[in-house]
Parts: sequence; structure tokens; C-alpha cells
Amino acid sequence: MAIIHATSDNFEKEVLQSKQPVLVDFWAVWCGPCQMMAPVLEDLDAGASDFKVAKVNVDENMDLAAAYQISSIPALMIFKDGQVVKQFVGVTDKQRLLDALHSL
Repeated sequence: MAIIHATSDNFEKEVLQSKQPVLVDFWAVWCGPCQMMAPVLEDLDAGASDFKVAKVNVDENMDLAAAYQISSIPALMIFKDGQVVKQFVGVTDKQRLLDALHSL
């Protein structure tokens, strides 16, 4: 699968209506820790069969950042059945994210 670039236009379809859990990374280009998360998310996505990975650029989608009360980035949220079920703030290691995804 390829990482989904979620926007205000496709967030509902790609994330909220997804049949699979979705790990959403709220990030920004200028954020160093966000850049550190990029290879972790790519690695997770490459092995994903039972979940999807999406990224939301908070500078381009301020409405989504506001709706989910994003105050620090990177902010990672796992959505299942349209609801946030787990949240992480800051650089988070791959195994911790996988454990959270597989515990759903």
C-alpha cells in the first residue's frame, strides 16, 4: 500500500469511513521530529495488510488539526470505525505503534 495523503477533502472517505484501522500522522514540513517519523511510517506502511497509514499536513489542513485539537506534532492517532482509539505525541517507535495497531 502507499501512504495516504489525507486532506480536508478526502479525510472522511479515507479515514473515517475506512473498514480498516488507520494510523494518521499529523505533521508539518518544518518539523524535525516529524521528518524522523517519516521512515518509520513508510516501514509500517510497507508491511501493512490489516491497517492503513495516512499523513495530514497540518499547515495545509488547519481545519483537521483544529478538529482533532492538535497542539504538538508529530501527533499520531489510530482511528477505528471513525473514532480515535489511541493517540501518541512526539517521536514514537515502530514497535509501540505496531503493538497498538495489533491490539485493536
